[in-house]
Amino acid sequence: RADHSGEPGPIAVQIAGTDAAMMADAARYNIDRGAQIIDINMGCPAKKVCNKWAGSALMQDEALAIEIVEAVVAAAAPHGVPVTLKMRTGWCADVRNAPTLALAAEAAGVQMLTVHGRTREQGYRGAAEHDTVAHIKSRVKIPVVANGDITSPQQAREVLRRTGADALMIGRAAQGRPWIFREIAFFLATGEALPPPELMDVKTWLLHHLEDHYNLYGDFTGVRSARKHLGWYAQSLPIPAAEAQAFRQRINVLTTVEAQLQCVSESFDAWDATGYDKMNHQEENWKLAA
Repeated sequence: RADHSGEPGPIAVQIAGTDAAMMADAARYNIDRGAQIIDINMGCPAKKVCNKWAGSALMQDEALAIEIVEAVVAAAAPHGVPVTLKMRTGWCADVRNAPTLALAAEAAGVQMLTVHGRTREQGYRGAAEHDTVAHIKSRVKIPVVANGDITSPQQAREVLRRTGADALMIGRAAQGRPWIFREIAFFLATGEALPPPELMDVKTWLLHHLEDHYNLYGDFTGVRSARKHLGWYAQSLPIPAAEAQAFRQRINVLTTVEAQLQCVSESFDAWDATGYDKMNHQEENWKLAA
């Protein structure tokens, strides 16, 4: 994952940890290897991260959180590399301390904040709230990025309107649907919905995606870790649910790059020949929620 070859930039690397000196070392290590932005992870809710008191667990210890921020900023500053911070609204509903941490982080030299509109306790359950993001935006001078439950161009516009945020971060909504970024950009620029991509265009993009994936992870790990991506793509395609399930079943038993690529190519050709793209070329089938 530290291989940045072919990336157009700016190259941002996120680091996580609980020791200020170690986090500073991590920042320097990644800067030496091409990182142009260092992002501090104070938002991950995963147990494997929080059990080590990293990620969003750091929000429970404000003094340590700011000590880490100061150490990372000090490590990155001599290289002219900005430090950004991703966090949640707080640890739980009763402790939404993101505004306090945001002000302290800004004072410590953080140059951009990204806020996911859930507490760590929520994980990814329930609905994201963006009032906290709006509150933070009203109090800091650095750019603020809103994150959480932005799954359509319409939602993107509404979150920007409600928060006044400078930008949006898209996470799970881009899984298997990387064209969501151009959909949002087009809608914000024109107020009109961009037509869904053609099925065979998605085939081309997906095959390129797979080649890059194999090159990064190697054939053995690449084939196996690609399965989840292929499942996400299947959920986003204008094909019947039963066909998407059958595709996932076929993919999950294949163990070679050649077999996986062949299955993807032949499946798309069959769907195109069946006419799914024409029969179901509607926004609701491409999960463009109003």
